[in-house]
Amino acid sequence: MPSATTPFAPSYLAPTPTMIELDYVDLAVIDLSKAGTEEGRLALATQVRDALRSIGFFYVIGHGYSAEQNARIFDIADVPFAHTTEDEKREYVAKMKQTGSFQGYKPKNYWHIDNGVHDEIENYAMNRNVTLRTHPKPLRPFLPEIAEFAKFNHLNVLHEILRLLALGLELPEDTFVRLHGFETIGESYIRFMKYFPHAEEDEKRSGGLWLKGHTDMGSITILWNQPVSALQLLCPDKKWRWIKYIPNSLVVNIGDAMEYLTGGAYKATIHRVVQPPEDQRNRARLGVFYFAMTDDNVRLSPNSLGASSRLVGQAVAGEDAPTMEEWRKARTSAYGTSALKKEEGASVETELIKGLVVTHYN
Repeated sequence: MPSATTPFAPSYLAPTPTMIELDYVDLAVIDLSKAGTEEGRLALATQVRDALRSIGFFYVIGHGYSAEQNARIFDIADVPFAHTTEDEKREYVAKMKQTGSFQGYKPKNYWHIDNGVHDEIENYAMNRNVTLRTHPKPLRPFLPEIAEFAKFNHLNVLHEILRLLALGLELPEDTFVRLHGFETIGESYIRFMKYFPHAEEDEKRSGGLWLKGHTDMGSITILWNQPVSALQLLCPDKKWRWIKYIPNSLVVNIGDAMEYLTGGAYKATIHRVVQPPEDQRNRARLGVFYFAMTDDNVRLSPNSLGASSRLVGQAVAGEDAPTMEEWRKARTSAYGTSALKKEEGASVETELIKGLVVTHYN
């Protein structure tokens, strides 16, 4: 709850979790409160490594953020959507195609989904250093809290997970941490994201797809779990299964950058967003994310690790591996707007970015 000195934010009333029995994926639950000892970290590292090799996602609990703090950040997350005028949103629209950055607003209908249907998603993204640009007036009173939230995600969650990832590959514990500085130049960022229901006709044309299957471009994605069921991941048996809501938990997955850094030892995980179940069908889905990327100058190759391990694979792109800055700009500029090549007899589409094949799943 906000204190006497905390600015007022209208309460965001979260939807009730679905009562419909869905085909949920069974994910490992990583309790970060156990990472305080060497024994605990080693046990968690094995658990994380096994989770990423088998499924590619895991839950995090014991992260140190209270239920009250969680509710507060969702109150703040709704401000750029429910409490900001359309004129002001247009003033802060992100120039993704030109700059290769998500900072600012992404309006609805920017990304193509399928069969001529475009997205109904609004984003507001801000670098972990919230002072790098100005923000809409309704959001400005909350910038100190957002800055602290970004710092918490980066130092208390991301760095702890990166240590576990390194230990899981028998690498020095700080191997990935030193590539993800908090004060360095990079684009790790907070994203508030609101998915709105599609028109019935568009739901039919897109098969209920809200965001086509994809991998994330960065190293680690941290999703603050919320009650609207819509996120699915592609399991090893090629079936899409739902992610379950666990209050005050995080959902973590690996992105392209980590796959390239580890030579495929940790693979980017394929996920999508679909129309929620019937008892949640008319509610918007509010998301809070921390998208982590390495420092901009890091080349996405195992050579950047500064250490070797029998568990790390070979460079995916050889000596021509892009830097993080090159990769994020190219993928951000192209995402949802570039022409995709349909693969014969398969429900996938591909594009070539920086010499690497990027696959999208319908």
